[in-house]
Amino acid sequence: MDAWKDGKLYRADELVVSAYDHGFLYGLGFFETFRTYNGKLFLWDAHWNRLCRALSDFRITMPYEEQELLCAVEALTEANNREDGYFRLNISAGIHDIGLKPSEYKKPTVILYRKALDVAPRGTEKSAVWLNTVRNTPENGIRQKSHHYANNIHARFEIESLASCEGFFLTADGFIAEGITSNIFWSMNGKVYTPSLETGILAGTTREWVLNGALFEIEEGFFTKEVLEKADEVFVTNAIQEIIPIKQLGSIQFLGNTGPVYKVLHDAYTTCIQQEGIE
Repeated sequence: MDAWKDGKLYRADELVVSAYDHGFLYGLGFFETFRTYNGKLFLWDAHWNRLCRALSDFRITMPYEEQELLCAVEALTEANNREDGYFRLNISAGIHDIGLKPSEYKKPTVILYRKALDVAPRGTEKSAVWLNTVRNTPENGIRQKSHHYANNIHARFEIESLASCEGFFLTADGFIAEGITSNIFWSMNGKVYTPSLETGILAGTTREWVLNGALFEIEEGFFTKEVLEKADEVFVTNAIQEIIPIKQLGSIQFLGNTGPVYKVLHDAYTTCIQQEGIE
């Protein structure tokens, strides 16, 4: 089974969404992507809280309790032979007439998607490139994980394969922002740096874990690409692939998976998963 909707499980070819859903008509919708480890979720609270903030900002009422959605994850896992999966919890604004008449959305379309988890082994390095596509600014000053993904898709066209390469956005002012599907970190002389949320980037859940871990001194700010190019180590984070070492950026070489900062964070992350009893 590929998805959960309204308490039922569906195959991909069975799932239907109205053409009048404002997620389709106007791109009004939000989502979270996460994975399971031995059938259990990691950093779920961070995903749930970020989603709830987005829904509140855009007056969308979540019709399900948190526990109902956790049960949906369990049901999809059970229906797929207990194999760990890649999940997308999607809340689309719901069915309304054409036009912007609604002042709130009380009946959104809620779908939990699942697909097979296909990630590279931990420690697999990627390369990176600076993107020509400029990072757009968020609609209300805060980057939400929303249906407004055209900027990311346009940038993705510059990359032959996201499996082996990540694209790094700059803002219109020339500051480092984020990757197409990740947050960016780098280190110099043992100190770690990452762009500020004020650059308009997404507050990633794995990014938050790194910041809250207090394993290194971390500076958030506005940085030009020349600063990162002088780094010893560069790595990116997201909830599915965890912490990914960057080996090179164009012709510039970094320490990749041999970097001491990466190694400490990698070990701490996997230990944290194990301590939660889910791996």
